Amino acid sequence: MKCINKFCKRFLCAVVVSSMALNLCACSGSSYAVPYSIKSTDYSESGGQRLKTFASDLCVTNSDIGNSLTLTENTCCGLFDMGKKETLYALNAQSQLDPASLTKVMTAIVALKYGSLDQILVADEKVYINEAGAQKINLSAGDSMTLEQALHILLLYSANDVALLIAENIGSSIENFVDMMNEEAKAIGATKTHFMNPNGLTQEDHYTTVYDMYLMFNEALKYEKFSQIIRMSNYTTQYHTSGGDMKEVTVNNTNGYLNGNCEMPAGITVLGGKTGTTAAAGHCLIQLAADTSGNEFIAVIMRAEDTNTLYNEMSNLLLEITN
Repeated sequence: MKCINKFCKRFLCAVVVSSMALNLCACSGSSYAVPYSIKSTDYSESGGQRLKTFASDLCVTNSDIGNSLTLTENTCCGLFDMGKKETLYALNAQSQLDPASLTKVMTAIVALKYGSLDQILVADEKVYINEAGAQKINLSAGDSMTLEQALHILLLYSANDVALLIAENIGSSIENFVDMMNEEAKAIGATKTHFMNPNGLTQEDHYTTVYDMYLMFNEALKYEKFSQIIRMSNYTTQYHTSGGDMKEVTVNNTNGYLNGNCEMPAGITVLGGKTGTTAAAGHCLIQLAADTSGNEFIAVIMRAEDTNTLYNEMSNLLLEITN
């Protein structure tokens, strides 16, 4: 099993178990703990059994990779080849950062894992958002919609009140849902991540890294509904108000490549993603893209200083695919 960086090849060594002893082979002298038990489905080689390592199907990086881009001082980024399991570019990918609304990727994972798309979510007074400038659809206590409707509004429009609606209904409480988010992050290896809320509004001790965002987005793409939603340019639906009326809402994708505000780089198709912006986090974007052969990549830019910088640097990062 191995995962190879573009500029520095590293091998994740095989774990071979005999009936008498457990021998761990680790790269560069470092130890590696395997969180998997031996199963009959693990294949044999030379009479022993080999276990699948945790990162055998993931890109890995612990250091900066590549230096061909000119990025602003605060920008952190990563570019990951999903087919070859290579980290093509990384800058400060392990630095602790405020994720803003990229948080909602994990909100969607937990909702899809523990909820059902036809589940009815009912708002209470906890959905009210008072923070100035926060994205919302102005839900009121007693309003209701399905989880499927809520996920569209969450991922396309990044509505913060809808994130609270999802958390309260799927987790029984917002606090419990956030605990579920943190447990899920640990389970997929995002060990440098800690959430304090389900929407990404600025809060102390709420953080992640570029690399952890790659892990979370990669996990989210395993859900067909997530992959479907992030590719949409807009969405229109009707939900029930507390008074029994139907209220129509239309939302547009906040991703500049998907809503037509930004031109995709030559030879690259942006398939979908998630944006995030707060004063503390700067401008952030994680997305799925493909080259002309259909090979797919995850690209992350975090802490860009403004919208123009975000998309200029994202386009330059994506062009590394064709270089």
